[in-house]
Amino acid sequence: MATTETQSILIGIDTGGTYTDAAVIDQGKHRILASAKSLTTKGDLSIGVAGAMRDALSKCAKEIDPHLVKMVSVSTTLATNAVVEGHGSAVGAILIGFDDAMVEKTGIAHAFPGIQIIRLRGGHDHNGEEREGLDTLSLQNVLGEVSKQVSAFAVASTFAVRNPAHENKVREIIAFLTEKPTTLSSEISSSLDAPRRTLTAVLNARLISRITQLVGAVRKAMADLEILCPLMIVKGDGSLANADAVAAKPIETVLSGPAASVIGAKWLSGLDDFIMSDMGGTTTDIGILESGRPRVAERGAEVGGWRTMVRAIDVKTIGLGGDSEVHLGLNGEVTIGPQRAVPISLLGQRYPEIIAVLESQLADNDGGSMNGRFVLLPFGAKGNAEVAGLSAREAEFFALISERPQSYRKLASSSSAQRAVASLRKKGLIQFGAFTPSDAAHVLGLQANWSQEAAVLAGKLMSRFRDMKMPTDERLQDFCRLIWHRTVSDTARVILQASFDERIANTPLLDAVCDGKGQNGLVKISLSPQVPIVAVGGPVQVYYPEVGRRLSAEIVFTPHCDVANAVGAAAGLVAHRVDIQVEGDGNGVFRILGAGQAEIVGSGAAALALAKRKAEDGALALAIANGAYEPRIVISVKKHYLPDASSDEGLLSALVSAEAIGRPHQ
Repeated sequence: MATTETQSILIGIDTGGTYTDAAVIDQGKHRILASAKSLTTKGDLSIGVAGAMRDALSKCAKEIDPHLVKMVSVSTTLATNAVVEGHGSAVGAILIGFDDAMVEKTGIAHAFPGIQIIRLRGGHDHNGEEREGLDTLSLQNVLGEVSKQVSAFAVASTFAVRNPAHENKVREIIAFLTEKPTTLSSEISSSLDAPRRTLTAVLNARLISRITQLVGAVRKAMADLEILCPLMIVKGDGSLANADAVAAKPIETVLSGPAASVIGAKWLSGLDDFIMSDMGGTTTDIGILESGRPRVAERGAEVGGWRTMVRAIDVKTIGLGGDSEVHLGLNGEVTIGPQRAVPISLLGQRYPEIIAVLESQLADNDGGSMNGRFVLLPFGAKGNAEVAGLSAREAEFFALISERPQSYRKLASSSSAQRAVASLRKKGLIQFGAFTPSDAAHVLGLQANWSQEAAVLAGKLMSRFRDMKMPTDERLQDFCRLIWHRTVSDTARVILQASFDERIANTPLLDAVCDGKGQNGLVKISLSPQVPIVAVGGPVQVYYPEVGRRLSAEIVFTPHCDVANAVGAAAGLVAHRVDIQVEGDGNGVFRILGAGQAEIVGSGAAALALAKRKAEDGALALAIANGAYEPRIVISVKKHYLPDASSDEGLLSALVSAEAIGRPHQ
């Protein structure tokens, strides 16, 4: 039966590190019509996106007409994974009015070695008054040379949130001289913390090309399938926004994947209070739903050790997934992640020729830790690509990489080649194949979607290096069970740490619970979350039954839990919040800040009324521009008064917030 005009058929897409998922849902009937998975092709994202959409639509072709799909919405872990793994484009940071201490406090020089930093005189004071004229001549003198080495720019000025004039001027100059994309810190955050605002702007600039490619890939897939409807993207707070608007602020998609997972977990489970644990190929994300609403981190999302200034759901994200690389430390200690690798079992399925390479390496006693590892271009990429910003050695080595896997041992036979591989991998230009928990699960018979033969051979190579002798079948099984155990233990640990109201350090008591011992000495130990754990993501069935046993917790596996991100992408709302600050000086003068040039009025009541109007107008305009249909407005005001004040005329400060919320226009 074809779709009728009154039905609300939506498609949700999630592009993860390993798989791209698609879910077709009937929103009106709260029903999933079909879902599908396709390998994420980072070299050309449209291949994986189109594959997942096409397969999902083919499964429900008798029920719906693709021409009548009302909306396509995308959640993505591309930005989150890039931050966690340290990937991203080369950017130039332009800092206006920063002294040495402020530059150091940004942390960008340490975080991104070799980053191009341009410091200019200029900036404003706390009241938005120009402190020093902008040194545009110095910028023009160096911009041409720097632009050859970067893909985008990030601009931050002191007190730019009080007056963005200098940031705006720098963007005009960059656009005129280079046409490179530019991120302004004042458009990313309204916080006065200039160093952290700078870091967030730099992270945003590093991600622009990735999200632009994603938007283009989805549009291409939609065109190929003749789907004509709005395209939305899930932001880190779980709300939807117009894809073109988000492409300029990709940092807002950090935690997009887990945000969609929380919404999808609620949609699938029907629960209002739970811990969501989303295990993918690259990361594990833990979020909490309380009284039907995701817990939001107002201080900004924390991802991979970075504290951004992006409003997002309160999620703890660690580099632990089914495809995290397994490492061997001193004395054979096993650690997992944070970098993702292509599982050897997956490579063996796609490229059967690596079986012979693994067998040859197993017959040879040389090679050590370099055995069982491969280098190749991202899936969907083509060879001979021109990439800016590479050193001569990196460019020379990059030219050798092809779409098919090559032995890391043969390709990186020198220390300089190994450094080039590490650098290209960090930049996200190549893939690295290595042993992962997914491979261990194949050896143990817990997973069977890829090549078990390749997983066994790679496991033997790693076990041989660890024990310094050829492994028996029993030792191989023990080694893979150790990897499975470590994955379960690390998962239980992050769930418990997210469950506490405050940070807790690893302790012997925590270790005893997470490692499954349940006791320390003669003391029995138990730590259990008091709400269910809704487990979503592809690998969860392999690990979470044991996680539940160790934590004495209820684990909920919903139908379609492996595509919860895609379901959540389709089920979200458009929401935008605008904050306006009112500051009184105690003498009857009130400044309204946060909406461009500061405005001054002589009445506290008038200042609040103006702030409310600006916040409401701003939130409404943003929501409508990002695809909301008839959004409703929610306003909140937090006031602080002078001592003994009895009215708004004694207002010291106030934060006026307006949030516009609505269903996407379909």
